[in-house]
Amino acid sequence: MLLAATVFLSAFLLFQVQPIIGKYILPWFGATPGVWATALLFFQLMLLGGYAYAHFIVSRLTWHQQAVLHTVLLALALISLPITPTEALKPANADAPTLHILHILTVTIGAPYLLLSATGPLIQRWHAQLHPGRSTYRLYALSNLGSLLALLSYPLLVEPYFRLRSQTSSWSWGYVAFAVLCAASALIVYRSSRELDAQAAGQDAVHIGSGTVKGDDPTWATTLLWLLLSACGSGLLLATTNQMSMDIAVVPFLWVLPLSIYLLTFILTFDNRRWYVRPLFVALLPLALSNALRLLYGGIDLGIVDQVLGYSLTLFICCMCCHG
Repeated sequence: MLLAATVFLSAFLLFQVQPIIGKYILPWFGATPGVWATALLFFQLMLLGGYAYAHFIVSRLTWHQQAVLHTVLLALALISLPITPTEALKPANADAPTLHILHILTVTIGAPYLLLSATGPLIQRWHAQLHPGRSTYRLYALSNLGSLLALLSYPLLVEPYFRLRSQTSSWSWGYVAFAVLCAASALIVYRSSRELDAQAAGQDAVHIGSGTVKGDDPTWATTLLWLLLSACGSGLLLATTNQMSMDIAVVPFLWVLPLSIYLLTFILTFDNRRWYVRPLFVALLPLALSNALRLLYGGIDLGIVDQVLGYSLTLFICCMCCHG
């Protein structure tokens, strides 16, 4: 229950903070489409960094060391709270806005966001070792649920009824609650560290003694293909969001919509094989690409609803192909 609550809250905070901080700094840079595009790039890179951190400590550190290190970093990240950008961070001029935006995001949300990004894979790994034989899918499903709720609740509930300063303050208190839950989860791992280390050592000994060859490991070519397809999906998200902001409006709803679609394609492709019919989406891909060209070169003559639907459908089909 504790691990489940930690994963859910971390996913919710991870996606809720994106429109909050994006809208906060938007007026500082003239409300241009590039503000959200830069912010989205920052969040994508930090998410990748969080995954890399989780992979590193799980593969290189003992369970005792993982619990201690993660708890210490959680405590240090509290120093950056609240995440409300101060007036001192406001740019004095419009020179190099991209660097200014990246600097503001790093100072205000960098450390908390990195640790939130690492929580999903890290907690799932801890759960798998603490409860051998149990599926981690429940945690994965809770993570997806928290992410979608965060994105959908912002334009419907948070943005209309809460002032920006209240949003950043509430999010900061939410992060404190997350840090407590995550530290409690780490404490469970810490107390079980000797047993977990012995269990891991026994598994390694079995593999070595039996001369097991990891024949199912992906080849370098397959790994490279996965990376390229993932990068294409991420690039499509950035491009679609930026284009919608330029052609339609720079508003949080048009930031949240592509991100929700992007997340939905992950949920559908990794949930169950029945959701992803490869021949269908491969057949739809040329239509999606031709629709993208139509929107790019003639979209200005279309209505707002047609543009939103067109961009959304194109992003959905292309990301289903990339993630499937």
